[in-house]
Amino acid sequence: MPIAHIIGLGKSGIAAARLLKREGWEVTLSDRSDSPNLLKQQQELANEGIAVELGQSFEPVESVQLVVVSPGVPWDIPALVRARELGIETIGEMELAWRYLKSPWVGITGTNGKTTTTALIAAIFEEAGLYAPACGNIGYAACELALAEKQPDWVIAEISSYQIESSSSLAPRIGILTTFTPDHLSRHKTLENYYKIKAQLLKNSQLQVINGDDPYLRQQGIDTWQNACWTCVKGENEVLGNAALGAYIKDGWVIAQSEKILPADSLKMVGEHNLQNLLMAVAAANLAGIDKSAIAQAIAKFPGVPHRLEHIRTWEGIDFINDSKATNYDAAQVGLASVSAPAILIAGGDPKEGEDSAWIDTIKAKAAAVLLIGDAAGIFSDRLEQENYNAWEIVETMERAIKRAAELGKQNNAKVVLLSPACASFDQYQNFEQRGDHFRQLCLETLV
Repeated sequence: MPIAHIIGLGKSGIAAARLLKREGWEVTLSDRSDSPNLLKQQQELANEGIAVELGQSFEPVESVQLVVVSPGVPWDIPALVRARELGIETIGEMELAWRYLKSPWVGITGTNGKTTTTALIAAIFEEAGLYAPACGNIGYAACELALAEKQPDWVIAEISSYQIESSSSLAPRIGILTTFTPDHLSRHKTLENYYKIKAQLLKNSQLQVINGDDPYLRQQGIDTWQNACWTCVKGENEVLGNAALGAYIKDGWVIAQSEKILPADSLKMVGEHNLQNLLMAVAAANLAGIDKSAIAQAIAKFPGVPHRLEHIRTWEGIDFINDSKATNYDAAQVGLASVSAPAILIAGGDPKEGEDSAWIDTIKAKAAAVLLIGDAAGIFSDRLEQENYNAWEIVETMERAIKRAAELGKQNNAKVVLLSPACASFDQYQNFEQRGDHFRQLCLETLV
């Protein structure tokens, strides 16, 4: 019986373990944590014949034929480098799913815009009567789909740079590159390396859809992606390459591959960036052969994405909006630029590297006050001071932020209170979803 070792006891790791067990492998799963929740999962998996080692790091041994890595595990940790030196095949959970799922894939990657674009595409395919669930960074773990009795008609996968890095043979039918700005540089070291990883998914894809309004991607240009479908909100004349392959907005209509598909104002979500997400989703659906009436109906019904400019409630005339998914400066800048001024901004968390000047310029233009939470509060307050913006307060926690935001909102006749952190969440929360859920709960329960 072949032996496999899986690193990480999250949703992806557990699904990978169950898939390999089904396929006749002897499976061990390890996680450095030993929290009570993991102890419960350890017992459940033991009952299925899957060994779980908690509170210890993986050490490669030659008897292991396959190592599967969960998305959050760095690809270059010494244990994985050593495993590869020993000739042990080392792959990510997404690559494992690719080997067992025979359906065509749409693979969506990029720095920002992935989640909305993925959710839009999944909604369109569902409207067309296809079983095409979203997976990867949203929805299911990819291996959960491979385990299911009913195989999908299409796989709609949001794929991070971490997952591409560990998926050498993953080759979607349609690959989408949404945006490209500096992110995850503590892991990928250089911007060039980060781009090379993202571009690999597109190179492996049969058809490419690329955001032609993104400055970095536009700079890569037509020389790199000669036969891609380039998208552009500014009209046909601005489309890179062959406009007949592209998707754009003309006279208020979304045009894809020279076909009039739907009115651009069908999408309820605010912001020019969401028009770009709409173009990429429509282009992909059109390339997949989806009927344009299904595309139009799905877009008209689409409610938006949780944690991405999600309207929670209106209180005393002020809209409370959850943008917890904005985990870097670029996403937070887009979020703040999309709402009405004056706004009260809640920002902070686990800080990331990146260029913050556009974000700070938008704060100066639109924010009546900024409330700072989490580990980044001191760093952000110093930066705002340096840029001569003084309407900030350190409130530390979400509870205090909501209470103070309500007070400041009334004092400043604010239109919006916006949680758009420009940070990861790991200082105070398990993930951005938990942070956004806490914001939602406080808004609904404490504002009376």
